[in-house]
Amino acid sequence: MTFKTQYLTISISILALSFSLNAQQGEVQISQDSEIGKLLEYKKDIKTTKIYRIQVYQSVDPDRAQREKSNFLNSYSEWPVEIVWNTPNYKVWVGNFATRLEADRAWAKIKKKYMNAIIFQPKLDKK
Repeated sequence: MTFKTQYLTISISILALSFSLNAQQGEVQISQDSEIGKLLEYKKDIKTTKIYRIQVYQSVDPDRAQREKSNFLNSYSEWPVEIVWNTPNYKVWVGNFATRLEADRAWAKIKKKYMNAIIFQPKLDKK
C-alpha cells in the first residue's frame, strides 16, 4: 500500500468514526389519559393481599341489613359500605382499608355509634 492509500484509508476511517460518535438528541413527550391515575389506584386496591374491613351489623333479615346500611351511610359517608351474605347472616361491612392503622382510625370514629363494630381481615378468593 502506498502512502496516499494509507492516508486516505485512515482519513476515511477517522471521518466515519467521528460521525458515528455524534449522538442525536431529542425530547420525548408522553401524553396519557387523565383517568390513568384512577386506574392505578384501583389496581393497587386489587393487588393488595391484606385488607381490613369493619363489620358494623349482622342479621338474618336482608331488609334490616339494608336499613342499617342506609343508616350508616347517613352518618358516615366517607367509606364504602356493602352487604355481604355469609350463611345464614347478612353482614354490613365498611371500608377497604390497606393498613391496620387506617382501619383503627376509622373504627375509633365508628365505635361511637356502633359499639359492636369489629375490625377483621376477610378471606380473599384466590383466582
